[in-house]
Amino acid sequence: MRAVDTNVLIRLVTRDDARQAASADVFIEKGAWVSILALAEATWVLAAVYERSAAEIVVAVEMLLDHKDLTLQDSDVVAAPLELFRSRPALGFSDCLMLQLARKAGHLPLGTFDRALGKVEGAQKL
Repeated sequence: MRAVDTNVLIRLVTRDDARQAASADVFIEKGAWVSILALAEATWVLAAVYERSAAEIVVAVEMLLDHKDLTLQDSDVVAAPLELFRSRPALGFSDCLMLQLARKAGHLPLGTFDRALGKVEGAQKL
């Protein structure tokens, strides 16, 4: 199965460049794999560059999870932190995802200097 880069995900979500969005659609129509790294980068770009709200980022991640042509790496791990991110958007989706990855791998606590993340079950403020 082919894979996609962060910028392809951004075109699929934002549709801000018609030519690139069409190319992305054609590329993925036979199926494409999305790495957790590409997804994490895409959520950061949506927040930092496109100034999307936490609610909009949740919708984007859900759209990618439900997309008929995309297979997300460890989709169960991607879906799990959405509730935490919805309830505590200041954490950032990447932090919520990182905690869930550590939880799934059995490597808790997740050490962090982030005060907000350090208050979440499974994390430890250093």
